[in-house]
Amino acid sequence: MRKLEKGSKKLLNAWAFYDWANSVYTLTIASSIFPIFYSALFLSEVKKIHAFAFEFKSTALITFVTAFTFLVVAFMSPILSGVADYIGNKKTFLKFFCYLGSAGCIGLYWFSLDRIHLSLLFYFMGLIGYWGSLVFYNSYLPDIAYSEQQDSISAKGFSMGYIGSVILLLINLGMVMSQEDGEAKMQMMRISFVTVGIWWALFSQYTFYWLPKGVSERHKITRTILLNGFRELQSVWRELKENLRLKRYLYAFFVFSMAVQTIMLVAVYFGEEEIAWSDNAEKTSGLIVSILVIQLVAVVGATLTSFASKTFGNIPTLIGVNVIWMILCVYAFYMFTPMDFYIAAGIVGLVMGGIQSLARSTYSKFLPPTEDTTSYFSFYDVAEKIGIVIGMIIYGAIDQFTGSMRNAILFLVVFFFVGILLLFRVPKNHIET
Repeated sequence: MRKLEKGSKKLLNAWAFYDWANSVYTLTIASSIFPIFYSALFLSEVKKIHAFAFEFKSTALITFVTAFTFLVVAFMSPILSGVADYIGNKKTFLKFFCYLGSAGCIGLYWFSLDRIHLSLLFYFMGLIGYWGSLVFYNSYLPDIAYSEQQDSISAKGFSMGYIGSVILLLINLGMVMSQEDGEAKMQMMRISFVTVGIWWALFSQYTFYWLPKGVSERHKITRTILLNGFRELQSVWRELKENLRLKRYLYAFFVFSMAVQTIMLVAVYFGEEEIAWSDNAEKTSGLIVSILVIQLVAVVGATLTSFASKTFGNIPTLIGVNVIWMILCVYAFYMFTPMDFYIAAGIVGLVMGGIQSLARSTYSKFLPPTEDTTSYFSFYDVAEKIGIVIGMIIYGAIDQFTGSMRNAILFLVVFFFVGILLLFRVPKNHIET
């Protein structure tokens, strides 16, 4: 296999194609069909379940399990990135997490309340596989793209992910809606989880074929290698003291990402529980249509955000997008009808892809000149995961103890507001493009 040069079109496209492969997880499992499937398992209005020796509200249980998974990812990322950086083969770890997540998705076929702990293990595998792979996938960005290419190829990756995931969701939607009987619909949902696992593993092969192993070729492993990642995080933290712009940006990212990722992970559960659907059929179709709207609009949103960053700068654009997110949280508190939910879905789509794509490329641009990109992106990912853990725990606790997801989502306004204030404190140096 011929090694591709940094910045080459084929290499950039191969990197972006992993978004096409793995984004089906976020759409079908994290955002649409699995939340609908999970909620449908609870036939009573109370929606309580015993697990881990406690009684949980159904939505609070999945929120807490998600938070725990992100805590595991946050702990594992520096260990694995240290290993990958030391032996110079981050692609091996990207593959491992890809296949772990794929297996978890396939395992969801057997998800049931009767074997809730095994079922949650499969959910855990899918989630940890997806997010574990991203630490290595994101760290490739400055390795394969020059600074002036990073905004556009990052946006292209997200756009490809949205398009690919929508294609599979439409196929899965056709499978589910083709059935009249409720149990038959549930079976089609189970099969859709299998299709996600196969799609993810299959389409990743193109990315794996063209991506380089890593930036170094060291292979010797010492007994201290497992701590290398934490040492590298300490090193990055020390270096942040000399890079005020990057440090302040990370503070802001930590806070606003906490809220963004929480909303994305709980949106369908919110729609299922808090919106006044006329019947279960309208609920199922309405929620999936809303997710489709989000994904289709997000393609436009990611592109528009990329253009806006070139015109106004990365930080001012991020501030504007965070303001929209903050308004959305207030709007969500007063949502009751399906139409309210559809309107929110359109706006969420516009800002969802944009803030993810721009946050990633802005961080990449702020990095100091270094070949050790894995350590910096490990730090980025750990910050994101810890933020999600905090956000999900707060959200789940408010949901569990107040009995309302509306109170929980309104509280996220605080995170966006603080994030905006912190973004204003980022030094207004011009970002070279």
